[in-house]
Amino acid sequence: MKVVHHPSELAPSPRVVAIGSFDGVHRGHRSVLDALRGAELETTVITFDPHPRIALGNKVELLTTLERRLELLDEGGVETVLIAAFTSELQRLAPEAFVEQFLRAIGVECVFAGEDFRFGIRRSGDLALLASLGLDVVVPPEIEGVSSTAIRGALAEGNVGGAAAMLGRPFELDGVVVAGDQRGGTLGYPTANLRLEPDLACPIYGIYAGAARGQRAAVSIGTNPHYGGSERRIEPYLLDYDGDLYGQRLVVELWERLRDEAVFESEEALVEQIARDVEATRAAQKPRSDP
Repeated sequence: MKVVHHPSELAPSPRVVAIGSFDGVHRGHRSVLDALRGAELETTVITFDPHPRIALGNKVELLTTLERRLELLDEGGVETVLIAAFTSELQRLAPEAFVEQFLRAIGVECVFAGEDFRFGIRRSGDLALLASLGLDVVVPPEIEGVSSTAIRGALAEGNVGGAAAMLGRPFELDGVVVAGDQRGGTLGYPTANLRLEPDLACPIYGIYAGAARGQRAAVSIGTNPHYGGSERRIEPYLLDYDGDLYGQRLVVELWERLRDEAVFESEEALVEQIARDVEATRAAQKPRSDP
């Protein structure tokens, strides 16, 4: 997959394009990508960084990093991605200017977009304008109940199974392993301390079963209340894994929420519960990914 950051990096070529944030690249997005591939033109996605709502000062908990978004678009068969910087200059573009600079300039002939798609200054451009400017417009069917907002709602309830059903894959925590308290090693369960970027979604606190690096993982998300913690920590314990993860990117799938965080009567009781969590993780089933 070719990734560019400006239309000038692409030679004009007959293209079919989808435009949007594609946050999560969920089942709804995948249905659009499937339709793109059937158009027999070069499949191109125009996406934005930062997320438009974040650029406009709103709080948005993103479902994927930009890096992961690109990986998922690649898996979805997209040939070219144009990452448009969502700058104040872009926000001020008249919709006709956006069409000339970002669509006609790269040879776009057909645009796939939802009925509520808006673009250009003050969201003044719409599908009717695209059609009036000579572009073919296709409104792909939506998958009822599937949206980035609904996925965030499921995560807020700890319903990672529901999130997976909408995503078409398990929800993932994607970050870098950094130094932590190193307390897990002394308890016999060495964990990685995963740092997420502050604008990424994270489910409600608790203990989860999942996987990372091809190994099952018991994942603690929360403040470590047993030790009086106050800052959020994301600590996956990779079962049967032996290796140094410091400084590396780690993508952790969450399959099932096992329990709430808790304060224990003793460290021995904590270790006994961790052992039960590990066994529950071994028995956990990866959520089914519906087509």
